[in-house]
Amino acid sequence: MMKRTLKFNGRKAESADRTTSTATAAVKEEVIEWEMRPGGMLVQRRSDNSDVPITLNLRIRVAYGAARYEISVNPHATFGELKKLLTEETGLQPGEQRLIIRGKERENGEYLDMCGVKDRSKVILIEDPESKEKRFMQMRKNAKIQAAYRLINDVSTEIDKLAEQISAIEKTIENGKKVAELHITTLIEMLMRQAVKLDNISIEGDACAQKNLQGQRVQKCVETLDVLKIANAKINPVIVTTKWETFDPPPATTNWELFD
Repeated sequence: MMKRTLKFNGRKAESADRTTSTATAAVKEEVIEWEMRPGGMLVQRRSDNSDVPITLNLRIRVAYGAARYEISVNPHATFGELKKLLTEETGLQPGEQRLIIRGKERENGEYLDMCGVKDRSKVILIEDPESKEKRFMQMRKNAKIQAAYRLINDVSTEIDKLAEQISAIEKTIENGKKVAELHITTLIEMLMRQAVKLDNISIEGDACAQKNLQGQRVQKCVETLDVLKIANAKINPVIVTTKWETFDPPPATTNWELFD
């Protein structure tokens, strides 16, 4: 009797071991395998089953703030691929997007169908806060650069006007005619004011080259006026003297009749 009991227990233990082994094998088979796509995205590996029926695209409703979009996408696509489609509609880059379905944010490598996305499912799109802050800072930076460009252009226009006057003075002096020294001094002062304006413009990047170029123009104009000032001082002013011709009065030939 004891032997039979032990034998039965042995079979029972053997059966339990087989059940445990089968469960372990099943767990091993359920381990998710991941694969790297050419674009660098890590996604869940799907089994190659040719018997899987071809499914139609899903129509997904996407809410982005007050805007609404309807995107047609393959149910076997990933959320990362959905983000790429949304880029064309929203202008947000995939890295700036956060997709939420059923109150949970989804990762780029997760598949739509495996996350329960069905036809007419609703997905909420929000802009990543960090990306939004970066976008805002970039907009402020661009606005600052544009404002600086306008200031530099204004200075450039004033320099153009002063350069025309300098050219006229240069031609006058070359023709041997003296100009008023005050005119030259005033132009130098006006150029120095433009130089101060340039110094007060805070700028970085490509606009620095434009700012430096206008600064060089101011310096060249001032140097030209300094040379013209010296040349102008060497010119002797032309003194115009007028000689008036004098005429003697004609002799009196009139005989006046005298009356008593």
